[in-house]
Amino acid sequence: MNIVSMNKVSKSYSKSAVLENISLEIDKGARVVILGPSGCGKTTILRLIAGFIAPDIGSIFVNGSLVAKDGQIIISPERRNLGMVFQDLALWPHLSVSGNLEFGLKAKGIQKSERRVKIKKMLNMVGMVDYADRKPDSLSGGQQQRVALARTLVLEPGVILMDEPLSSLDSDLNKRLRKEIIILQEKLGFTMIYVTHNQDETSEMATKVISMT
Repeated sequence: MNIVSMNKVSKSYSKSAVLENISLEIDKGARVVILGPSGCGKTTILRLIAGFIAPDIGSIFVNGSLVAKDGQIIISPERRNLGMVFQDLALWPHLSVSGNLEFGLKAKGIQKSERRVKIKKMLNMVGMVDYADRKPDSLSGGQQQRVALARTLVLEPGVILMDEPLSSLDSDLNKRLRKEIIILQEKLGFTMIYVTHNQDETSEMATKVISMT
């Protein structure tokens, strides 16, 4: 079953074509890695799927629903059941670790008692429960990455988009965290679309590779 599909999508910025007539299909539960050099349009694909931008031409489907077509966003980002982990992580610096996870749950109207249960469970899964009251700037890079991932996963999205989330980490930590991501994906069953220029990440993490030039 396709959970995400793009049909003959093109996108330009300031009359400069970034994507031309791109089609792809992503199955539910897959770990898809989009591999390619900087500037080839990898992040643009994520932004199109997320709904931050609309395709100039072509259509995009998420969970079987038409979400964008020919310059128009039909279903807004918050209604697509997607999560995104950015390269710069974008953690709220003024909130604690638990506060970062709670932010999205509060926005969804989840009751306080249920929020506490979900947050503790997720922090346990990523090995960060002992850091619940810490602020992001007191954490290591790897710990911050775990918090960013937990903040996305706690909302239980069907699809998670990852934009080179491990690129700033040293080699050993990169290897350790990508193994942890695979374990979480297999346990929770979400679909993962992961952008990178790193061949090692690709060979280890992908069940499907989309190569761009």
